[in-house]
Amino acid sequence: MAPDLETARNIARQHCEAWTARRPEAVADRYSEVTSFGMNGGDPMTTRPEIAEMAAGFMADFPDLVLTCDTVLAADHHMIYAWTFEGHHKATGNPVRFSGWEEWDLDDDLKVVKSLGWYDVADYERQIA
Repeated sequence: MAPDLETARNIARQHCEAWTARRPEAVADRYSEVTSFGMNGGDPMTTRPEIAEMAAGFMADFPDLVLTCDTVLAADHHMIYAWTFEGHHKATGNPVRFSGWEEWDLDDDLKVVKSLGWYDVADYERQIA
């Protein structure tokens, strides 16, 4: 089943809620068993445990993180999800706020089979330092 725009918004909302609730397994559960998740052209993660580990790392570094959905576009089994991440870095105490987006290909169960994402790494690192 391909999502309509309202369904796509709900998928993005649930994804943000999992991040904000600090539930790495719930973040990983948004992805299919066979998946690919790459950020900024890096090597993709291909398993749910890898995705959960990545999410848990951000959650540990930002104990007060909030992820919000900025916008969603949907067409057939493809959606674009733009987001904003906010929180205080645990080690430096610095407030951090950065935005990015992900392109998701979904399977018939509305799980992410492929995700390509981008955010400004230099800006992110500058805010942490």
